[in-house]
Amino acid sequence: MTAGRTLSVRNLSIMFGGVHAVEDVSFDVSPGEVFAIIGPNGAGKSTIFNLISRLYEPSAGSIQFGEYDLLGLPAHRVVDTGIARTFQNIELFEQSTVLQNLLVGRHSRMSGNALCDFAFLPRVRRAEIRHRRKVEDIIDLLELAQYRDERIADLPYGARKNVELARALCAEPALLMLDEPASGLNTEETDDVGFWLEDIKHDLGVTLVMVEHDMNLVGQVADRVMAINDGRVLAIGSPDDVRENEDVQQAYLGMTE
Repeated sequence: MTAGRTLSVRNLSIMFGGVHAVEDVSFDVSPGEVFAIIGPNGAGKSTIFNLISRLYEPSAGSIQFGEYDLLGLPAHRVVDTGIARTFQNIELFEQSTVLQNLLVGRHSRMSGNALCDFAFLPRVRRAEIRHRRKVEDIIDLLELAQYRDERIADLPYGARKNVELARALCAEPALLMLDEPASGLNTEETDDVGFWLEDIKHDLGVTLVMVEHDMNLVGQVADRVMAINDGRVLAIGSPDDVRENEDVQQAYLGMTE
């Protein structure tokens, strides 16, 4: 996996219908860091993700990932820079198996031509074996072996969430963006996510940026936190520092002195 790239966001802004969904947002994410973005519903968290992954076009600002100017790339090329993501709403192929969905995650790592693929030449077979091995490694990491040949439509919700995480990892990202990885999960499943995120950081060396409402999970895994409200940054710092910030307490935690 590619390492050593810093994500730098500067003065990022976007408007919807004359309203600033994100306004003048700046932050950096260092290699190997777990960076969490928190805030109330509608604060602009997922919008920031959609700007970074090029689903939205900002009205102002810059997004740099190492040597890559992300604003100069179309959405389908962002994965080539080493960035992968999950979505708040699960986006999987319902009628395909877990294995087939994970192999889709290898697409950005595949190269060749249609004629060689059709003939299934030896080098194509060798590449297929390598891709299968990478997928099996992720299946083992996230304990998905029992679901390998099951259709996504037949899986419980928690397993589907894990499959989406696994598919993103199959792209071998340097930076993984997770949009509410614990949303809809019970306490035990959320604890598992926390352990897996730590393994992804330490064992795979992946930088993590996540949007999350579960403050226990944020406190467990995040190195730094950015709190936003109404599209603007309220505070950036350690989980404890952000939790104790008065503006954050009023806007996000609903607390006042």
